[in-house]
This record gives sequence, structure tokens and C-alpha cells, in this order.
Amino acid sequence: MEFFRIRKDIPFMRYALAFNVISLVTFVLAVIFLVTRGLHLGVEFTGGTVLEVGYAKAPDIEKVRAVVAKAGFADASVQNFGNAQSVLIRMPSHKAVSGTKMSEQVVGALRADDPTVELRRVDYVGSQVGKELVENGLIAIALVAIGIVLYLWLRFEWKFGLAAIIANLHDVVIILGFFALFQWEFSLPVLAAVLAVLGYSVNESVVVFDRVRENFRKMRKATVPEVINNAITSTISRTIITHGCTQLMVTSILFFGGDTLFYFALALTIGILFGIYSSVLVASPLVMYMGIKREDLVKPERKREEAVV
Repeated sequence: MEFFRIRKDIPFMRYALAFNVISLVTFVLAVIFLVTRGLHLGVEFTGGTVLEVGYAKAPDIEKVRAVVAKAGFADASVQNFGNAQSVLIRMPSHKAVSGTKMSEQVVGALRADDPTVELRRVDYVGSQVGKELVENGLIAIALVAIGIVLYLWLRFEWKFGLAAIIANLHDVVIILGFFALFQWEFSLPVLAAVLAVLGYSVNESVVVFDRVRENFRKMRKATVPEVINNAITSTISRTIITHGCTQLMVTSILFFGGDTLFYFALALTIGILFGIYSSVLVASPLVMYMGIKREDLVKPERKREEAVV
């Protein structure tokens, strides 16, 4: 299925160096933000107390946030959860106050402002649990990266696997860089979005690489840049359809999914946009720079020996 077909190949590889410089600058800036500002980790990673309270009618979130801040927890996260009457309050750990005391103070302040407040659940996340989540998250990202390299190595050639994982990790670091720069909360849903981007981005790389391999068989007199240009150009329509449909759903979550899913959808949006860029304009030039050849993908035809009479 195609929306359109471009008759003349676009010379992407002619500007490969410029694209790679842009990628390198963006990557370095993301690393700088991560080192200097760090991630604003959620309660799941740092430890803390999570409260879910219910109201008789939809409360004013800003007013609830002000009440919680007045109770001494200005760093708490307050958002709707599930429906308009439910509110989720996440408070980081405090050395001077226990989790039980924190929950009692907050609920008391909320009930003083609105007697209809109902405490529905209280969860305590210890610092040890948060540390384990961080370690498990890093292990998950590493395993996904290794799996991608092995898959592309077996399906194509090791140069493709290395190029794809560099491009995909480029996307991950840039997502983390955005979260570090703007100090958006990095929670478990955001970690899930990062892992999803790793798998989603490699899909685009596989499509382009598959077309490159096919072109090496068909375009026997073409140079490597011409083969790659044709592969990218011929898959542009498919890229627009796939990523456009995915982004439509993610955008609906971004605007209508509520605060709970907002940063999840935001991370996916950044990942999708940079995933398109990296799959086409980072992974493909890297394969070219690594010296990919027709012989790496297409086995040379053996000449039939003439029968000796």
C-alpha cells in the first residue's frame, strides 16, 4: 500500500555527513544534560509514598496540590487517576518523616479542606525497591540492545546490527536528554516507552536494510550510495503510513490520556520522531561508512563448469 511513489531517488547519502554531524551534536547535548542535570526520577525509583484518594465530585487539582504543599510536601506529584473524582498523590521519601506519618498528614490536610475525601489506598516504596527497579531497567535495555544486534547480525550482516543499535541507542539517549533538560518525571511508564521505542525504531531499520539487500541483487551496476538512496526513497510512503498511524494513536493518549499517561506518550512521540530520523539518516550512513559491499549480502554465483568431453 502506497500513498505516492517517488520516481527519482532522493540523494540522501550525499548529505550523510551533515546528518551525522547533527546527530552527533544532538547526542552530545543529551549526554551533557544527563550528566549535569540528571533525571527527575519518580517515586518508583527513589522510594516514597503513593496515596490514592477519592472525592464526591471532581476536585480542582491545583487546589489539591496547594493543600498538599501547605501540609509540607511541596515536592509531591498530584494528578487525576482513572477518573475525575480520583486523585493520585506521590511523595518522595523524607528522612525526618516516616511514610505512615506522611500519609496521615496529607489525608488530614485534605479532609480539613474537604470532609468528603476518602482514602482508597496507600503504597510505600522503599529505597531498596527503587534501586532494584533502576538496575532491572538498565538490564532490560541492555538485553533488548543485545537481542537487536544478534537478530540483525543473523538476518543481514554484523555491520547492519552494529549500525542499527548505534542508531537506536542514539534515540534512547536523546529521549533521556529531553527528560533531563526539562526535568520531566521519569517513571516506570516512561521506562516502558523507552523500551518500546527500541523495538519500534529497529522495525524501520529492518525495512530499509531489507530493501538494501534486495537492491544489491537487482541493481548490480549501482554504487553503494545509489543502492541505499533507492532503498530509502522506495520506503518513504510506507514510513509515512506506519509512523503517521502510530503517532495518531500516541497523540490521542498525549492529549486525552490524562496526567498518568502524559509522559509515557511524550516519550513515545520523541522516540517516534527521532526513530524515523535515525533509521534513515543515521543507521544507513553508518552502514555505508563501515564499507558494506554486495558480496556481504549476496553470494556470488558459481560458474558452471563445462563438461569435459
